Amino acid sequence: MLSWKALETVGQVEEIAERSHNKPCVILKHSTRCNISYIAKHRLEQKWDFDETEVEPYYLDLIAFRKVSNYVADRFSVHHESPQLLLIRNGECTCESSHLDISVEELRDCFHSAV
Repeated sequence: MLSWKALETVGQVEEIAERSHNKPCVILKHSTRCNISYIAKHRLEQKWDFDETEVEPYYLDLIAFRKVSNYVADRFSVHHESPQLLLIRNGECTCESSHLDISVEELRDCFHSAV
């Protein structure tokens, strides 16, 4: 079962970067106004099979927290997309996917290739 942690502040982004040195973290940048974003989020939630010890999932409502979304793009040197899934390891984004490329399978491939 996927249990999102809300990402709502710039300070949390830095905490995620630090935390990712011990456990990989995932950030889903989600638009509450976009059908594709809804589909991507729903597919992740339906097929999520990671154990809570493997990865920490964070949810960012980029409409409500635009400043945080922009900071995430700058902090991890990624081009802003919506929806977008970022795998954060050792303080860096090691893999990202967007739109309908977002899936548990894609994340698992990224997760294992980043090891």
